[in-house]
Amino acid sequence: MNLFWMPAQLAVLAKVVDLNGFSAAARALGVPKAAVSRAVADLEKSLGVRVLERTTRRLSLTAAGRLVYPHARRLADETDSARAQIARHTAPPSGPLRVTADPTYGRVLLTPLVPRFLEHFPEVPLEVALRSGELGEGCDVALCAGLPEGREVAHRLLGAPPAILCATPAYLQQRGTPAKPDELRGHDILAPEGEGPEIRLTLAHGLQRAEIRVTPKLAVDDPAVLHAATAAGLGIGLLPEFLCRQGIATGRLALVLPDWSLPPATPLYAIYAPTLAADARVQRFVDFLAANIVPALTQTPR
Repeated sequence: MNLFWMPAQLAVLAKVVDLNGFSAAARALGVPKAAVSRAVADLEKSLGVRVLERTTRRLSLTAAGRLVYPHARRLADETDSARAQIARHTAPPSGPLRVTADPTYGRVLLTPLVPRFLEHFPEVPLEVALRSGELGEGCDVALCAGLPEGREVAHRLLGAPPAILCATPAYLQQRGTPAKPDELRGHDILAPEGEGPEIRLTLAHGLQRAEIRVTPKLAVDDPAVLHAATAAGLGIGLLPEFLCRQGIATGRLALVLPDWSLPPATPLYAIYAPTLAADARVQRFVDFLAANIVPALTQTPR
């Protein structure tokens, strides 16, 4: 008795009975009619009994066949379900890839990459929204600062933007340019929102370390607001370097304590649902972000 193939033979039997014919079952299974006939014959040989009565007009189950059929029907259902699952997961993804990004990072980092991505991958249309940068309904990939709390997501680290201190030349001319970290205490500091009224600035210059506690004139969790306030001459801003790169290059902003380094800003991530890990569109886009945003973050102003 060949028990190894019996489940497959039982599933074939169910198709033959349900479709009332070997030819119809063969078409449904995508195999030759001879293969269906052979499967049923082998099943009967394995069981030692006939399961089908064959006439010129119709097929009917024998008494043994009626006992076997419920098991065959369950196996056929499982086989059909497995095929449907495979078809869903192996079918090429279609439709636009929906991307969202925080407006601050989206305009500076993502926007220049969109036309380049479409040139490299014309088969992957994009829908881009500049909003919170969080995963939600209608979003496949999000570009965001930090990882969301309390939610499991697949992610790719894109880099931690270098942080700098900068101000307008007019502000520095009026208030004076700090020559050492301690002199920051006498200035209006614009910084990311902290956990309290004071923030701690940690600076390094070679082997030297300095830690300064200041109360910011403005503390806000939006880098765009900090950048706007800094560009308006309201104080010395603690900002991601890439946001200030153009302003420094054109002379609208000036570095403060350029020989001192600061801890990097909040890391940037590309995040997506774990269920999209095998989506070729997602992987192409995330790989493209990593290849192009990482170098952009590590550039330094001239």
